[in-house]
Amino acid sequence: MNLETEIREFLASISQEEDILKYIYNTTPESFVPHQTPIYYSGPYWNQEEIVAIIKAVLGGKWITSGELVQKFEAKFSKRFHLKHSVMVNSGSSANLALVGAVKKHLGWLDGDEIIVSVVGFPTTVAPILQHNLKPVFIDIELDSLNFDLELIPAKITPRTKAIFLSPVLGNPPNMDRLLEICEQHGLELILDNCDSLGSTWRGKYLNEYAIASSTSFYPAHHISTGEGGMVSSNIEEIVKIARSLAWWGRDCYCVGAANLLCNGSCGNRFDRWLPEYDGIVDHKYVFTNIGYNLKPLDLQGAIGLVQLDKFEEIEQRRNHSKQQLQSLLEEYVPGLQVPNQLPEAGTCWFGTPIVCADQQSKIELVDYFEKNKIQTRNYFAGNMLLQPAYKHLDNAENYPNANVVLDRVFFIGAAPHYHEKIFDYVKAKLQQRYGAATLEQALPSSH
Repeated sequence: MNLETEIREFLASISQEEDILKYIYNTTPESFVPHQTPIYYSGPYWNQEEIVAIIKAVLGGKWITSGELVQKFEAKFSKRFHLKHSVMVNSGSSANLALVGAVKKHLGWLDGDEIIVSVVGFPTTVAPILQHNLKPVFIDIELDSLNFDLELIPAKITPRTKAIFLSPVLGNPPNMDRLLEICEQHGLELILDNCDSLGSTWRGKYLNEYAIASSTSFYPAHHISTGEGGMVSSNIEEIVKIARSLAWWGRDCYCVGAANLLCNGSCGNRFDRWLPEYDGIVDHKYVFTNIGYNLKPLDLQGAIGLVQLDKFEEIEQRRNHSKQQLQSLLEEYVPGLQVPNQLPEAGTCWFGTPIVCADQQSKIELVDYFEKNKIQTRNYFAGNMLLQPAYKHLDNAENYPNANVVLDRVFFIGAAPHYHEKIFDYVKAKLQQRYGAATLEQALPSSH
């Protein structure tokens, strides 16, 4: 009996005894109990295959830290999303940190150079800009899409502006034609925080294909999950090489996977006079050309990623179905509510279902009602970042009027791949109970 067979028999035995699988993986129709089972906004879309991969990697693998399985995942990920080079790290936030540092070094940006970014979003889109001694320049959002208002960007461009850092809201891209036009007109690079938008497209091309470099997150809430984890990707080999160095203590050695075990390394010249200021033989594994970190993932995370990539099309279809179903219900029953849609040229792989309420009280009441009925909600992340204690010194929050209503009026619920008809029926019943048969059209004031 081989190792994989033994693992599968073991999992089968414990699942029969404890029905453990339904708790580990996702909410199945059979296990969903209305009013009792929480409807989480997201979660890993796993089944037994991921657990087999984890145990097999731990018990039968050659590596604990990043090794051959991570290398295989990097290669498979790159091919799947039409990229040439990728390096896996321990989180999407770490991916942003390594991405900004790598692009800065590759392009020769100087301290104090400026990066344009939305004033609303997740903090670790902005934090790496500051951590690499660059300056974030904020753009207010439009409430129709919740993305930054592209027409406000040109006025913020200065001679020190180097790039626009795009982070599509819950996967939904802005008008990429206009964004790319601005970049071209002003000689700016486009970098992409793709953590919420993996799989989203514009005119049939993945968003990452438009950017000089992109990041991805594999946190449990995201499109594919390795528990924790992230990826930096680019078609420019040097950018990923620098990102790998930053993630691996700053070392110069670029050996990955099995190449780490070669006596003389990938270059065949591991022991040589590598240090200009030292006249002696040095092991290349201990030459450091960047001030780096330790952002490495575990090899078992690479094993999970390999399984998850095979499910991506199913995950994408189920996420989009969930968003469509929930949007239809929300617009039918909740007065004065808006759910942002994608533009005609976009193909959004939805991270969640965004909700823009008519006013603050409507949001408070709807969030409270959902939470009391075990339908999980989330803020649109930090709201106006400049209202947060860590970031308030960067600019005046009052200069961003649309961003200032986000905490009052905007939140999101899930668009998770594990949602099913029993969940949609339950949400419908709760909305009917709370709002009756009111529709958006009925609730809006007449234009006459």
